[in-house]
Amino acid sequence: MKFTLSWLKAHLDTEAEVDQVAEAMTMAGLEVEEVHDPIAALAPFTVAKIVSAERHPNADRLQVCQVETVDGMKEIVCGAPNARAGLTTIYAPIGAYVPGLDVTLVEKPVRGVVSNGMLCSASELELSDESDGILELADDLQVGEPAAGVFGAEPVIDFEVTPNRPDWLGVAGIARDLAAAGLGQLTTPEIVPVAGAFDSPVSVALEAPELCPVFAGRVIRGVRNGPSPEWLQQRLTAIGLRPINRLVDITNLISYDRARPLHVYDLATLSGEGIVVRAGRGEADSLVALDGKTYAPGAADCVITDAGGQRAIGLGGVMGGVSTGCSDETVDVFVESAWFDPIATAQTGRSLGINSDAQYRFARGVDTASVVPGLELATQLILDLCGGEPSTVTVAGQAPAAPAAFAFDPAYVKRLSGMDLSDDRIFEILFALGFTVMRGSPWSVTPPSWRRDIEGRADLVEEVARIEGYAALPDAPLPPVALAPGGVLSPRQARVRTARRALAALGYAEAVTWSFTKQSIATLFGGGDERLVLENPIAADLDCMRPSVLPNLIQAAARNAARGHADVALFEIGPVYLDDQPTGQRTVIAGLIAPHADRHWGEAGEDPLFALKGDLLAVLEEIGAPVASLQLAQGSNRDWWHPGRSARLQLGPKNVIVEFGALHPRVLKALDADGPMLAFEIVLDSVPEPRGKGGKARGAADLPNLMPLTRDFAFLMDEAKAVGDLTRAVAGADKALIADVRVFDVYRGQGVPEGQKSVAIEVEIQPRAATLAEAEIEALMAKVKAAAAKAGGTLRA
Repeated sequence: MKFTLSWLKAHLDTEAEVDQVAEAMTMAGLEVEEVHDPIAALAPFTVAKIVSAERHPNADRLQVCQVETVDGMKEIVCGAPNARAGLTTIYAPIGAYVPGLDVTLVEKPVRGVVSNGMLCSASELELSDESDGILELADDLQVGEPAAGVFGAEPVIDFEVTPNRPDWLGVAGIARDLAAAGLGQLTTPEIVPVAGAFDSPVSVALEAPELCPVFAGRVIRGVRNGPSPEWLQQRLTAIGLRPINRLVDITNLISYDRARPLHVYDLATLSGEGIVVRAGRGEADSLVALDGKTYAPGAADCVITDAGGQRAIGLGGVMGGVSTGCSDETVDVFVESAWFDPIATAQTGRSLGINSDAQYRFARGVDTASVVPGLELATQLILDLCGGEPSTVTVAGQAPAAPAAFAFDPAYVKRLSGMDLSDDRIFEILFALGFTVMRGSPWSVTPPSWRRDIEGRADLVEEVARIEGYAALPDAPLPPVALAPGGVLSPRQARVRTARRALAALGYAEAVTWSFTKQSIATLFGGGDERLVLENPIAADLDCMRPSVLPNLIQAAARNAARGHADVALFEIGPVYLDDQPTGQRTVIAGLIAPHADRHWGEAGEDPLFALKGDLLAVLEEIGAPVASLQLAQGSNRDWWHPGRSARLQLGPKNVIVEFGALHPRVLKALDADGPMLAFEIVLDSVPEPRGKGGKARGAADLPNLMPLTRDFAFLMDEAKAVGDLTRAVAGADKALIADVRVFDVYRGQGVPEGQKSVAIEVEIQPRAATLAEAEIEALMAKVKAAAAKAGGTLRA
């Protein structure tokens, strides 16, 4: 939102300069982004007069001009077709920076003739987009007069409007807040109704009140359209708007002055005698809008029609159509002032790809009480600038109800903010902001129609605090709060922090992605239920709550690969959303690697899947999961895992802790990602809390003082049986003496029966009290064989 200082002073009686205004806005909560001062940019430029203009000796399209300037007579080479003797224009000396060209002038020959400066067009000074020729100014201007004074240049304040303050989209709303803050006296002119001279011949019918609850309009006959007066053109040009004609410029002025969008139809182009407001009908309502593009509004879009509702002539709250636009030949007009539903207008802009000034304002919520007053203000300006005769006002529908009153105790200001203000001061601030206050015990406060963001007493305290000034907040320390005996972090938070540090130590980079994804992608990962689809997504491809973190990590890895970083390791810890869960939400720890090692000569290295499994087990150990008790189950019933290269870790068939393995090539192709990619997903909610560790100090290290010994075994077992079951059974044969069990070979081939495999393991034995005798070792070996037999392993001969 932009406005000039003089525009503000049309609503605010103040002596403040632009810097003071910007400071007061910032302190009142308005986020000033920039104060642009064109006076400084135009300082080098002055009025000059061309004395003579002769054809350039070496170029047909150039002229050599003798120019009377503030620096005396100058010879300047000019290519403008309108350069001629006697023309008053703008001169730029050598060394001046020309903003429209982004160049600094230097003295150099142009086709053999040195140009001692430049004669400027409007676009070169960034005054408008016109660049057909140099500026043509009034002959009575004096040579040397500053350009800033000629064009009425003045500082422009540009600030960001937060979504909850649509009233700031009008200069009158800004002036109201600044007046409440003590910067001046509010002087916004009162809107006086204009009496109609005849009944409006145009009727209005609302067939979609949920899209447009109220629609007002009136006819004005006998207008004279054409270029706007200079003051109106300068006001619009200063904030970056291009003047078009009086009728259009008036609607733009009111939109920025009072945050009230309007639209004017050429009455001669309307078919029939009425306007119908209804929902769109797709291609049947196809229309060419004022931006020159064709749109087909759907059932969720508001459409303005004529001819009994048959022909679409505009998109309600967004943009009018070319077919009914006003031109210099327009004589009779119909002026529209309506209120369109903010959510519907926002969705129309998103679905059709339109972001107009009207759509921007209606999507944030225009003042519901400004429908008829806005129409009356437009009528008066049209009569003043275009003449004509107005009809009576036609109003169809009813505006949404005004905000309701609620109780407010002024003592709550001190309780919530610490500010010690009198009741009179609190009343003064609220009254200045437009609130209706009935003093009693407690007070009854009614928000104004333009402040629907005020819903309770805390909102009123915020209003009082920002107007009084945040600098007035008391500087007092908060009371000390004793720390919880169990520490600051909950067990789950501690686990998340531990997992994050463990994965970072393993070389994974943390990714922070959206909790949303595209519905079609969610379907690939077991989600996509309609109950998890967002009603108002932030983007078209983020319309569904994610059922897994993996699709976001896959897409992140694909983006890295597209930028030359294919070999990545990523992790994310966050929520997923499942429609088949009682709570619908789970916390997962997900990791993904995309192993794309550099090309090299030699034997293949370790299978990345085993490296991923090692990382996974290391993380589980760190967060206190019962790794020794976990069962390994081959494969997965999830479609996104590779059926032959995936597995599960579980505590029984109903409590799956982890799924890991290679991602299915079909899924990677759907996400436009190149494989291979390996991943794991730990369901943190399913990992049981460790037992017996709460608050106890770690005991002394139990370090054996005897050398360990090892024994090797080779067992035959069925191909379908998991090797992990064998190693787990052997390790449990004697937990006191067996320190570790390691697999060092798996063999299939000659000497091994069909359908079986030979698994070679190394058993590490750690004596504790004394060196083991041969008989004790033999007894232990018997236990190992017996345990292996129970797990389906037969000792090879």
